[in-house]
Amino acid sequence: MLRFDVITIFPDFFREAFDYGITRRALAAGLVETKVHDLRHWCTDKHRTVDDRPFGGGDGMVLKADPIFAAINDITGFRRRGDYPKDTRVVLLSPQGLVFTQSLAADLATIASQIVLICGRYEGVDERVAEALATDEISIGDYVLSGGEPAAVVVVDAVVRLLPGALGSETSATYESFSDGLLDYPQYTRPPNLEGLHVPDVLLKGNHAEIARWRREEALKKTERNRPDLLKDSQV
Repeated sequence: MLRFDVITIFPDFFREAFDYGITRRALAAGLVETKVHDLRHWCTDKHRTVDDRPFGGGDGMVLKADPIFAAINDITGFRRRGDYPKDTRVVLLSPQGLVFTQSLAADLATIASQIVLICGRYEGVDERVAEALATDEISIGDYVLSGGEPAAVVVVDAVVRLLPGALGSETSATYESFSDGLLDYPQYTRPPNLEGLHVPDVLLKGNHAEIARWRREEALKKTERNRPDLLKDSQV
């Protein structure tokens, strides 16, 4: 079983976040466990303060390191990154992180038995969290969110669907976008003719070799059109 622990200052954000689709089925099947933790639980002051002004000046507030250190210790049983077992990953969700990819999701799904997701907020998180606690610093894209909560949902969804038994078909994930470095090929279903828009004939004739060839060609075309940056790394 893979366990996700989410550390956040907005636990209600996740009230129904994992109650749908593949994640819900994986939870029901016992493949996954999720636990959402309110960071304020580890604040020791009267007002349960999670943030403070940045040293050196500047706009905004920074999430404090000390409650996060205490949270990681309680959740993992270890105080520092170097002490974790190999199958424990502590992920800091941050715009400064490595961009999340399908290969990184597959890495997490293959190696980890516990993934702790730290949701950043405000102007960021005290850098000592990244230095001493995080095994991974991950961004879901080159843009800034108000916090790491949406990113946590993205990471959970992407990783869970790669777990053995999570999908209805064991080959489903094999043929998805990015699995071979390309975007997915176009998909069609009934009706074959919709207001003059026709499904390509090759998909209707049952020649599997021709269909495979067409799908490969269309995947290349779509990747070249929408994500040409992927072509330099794909096995074309």
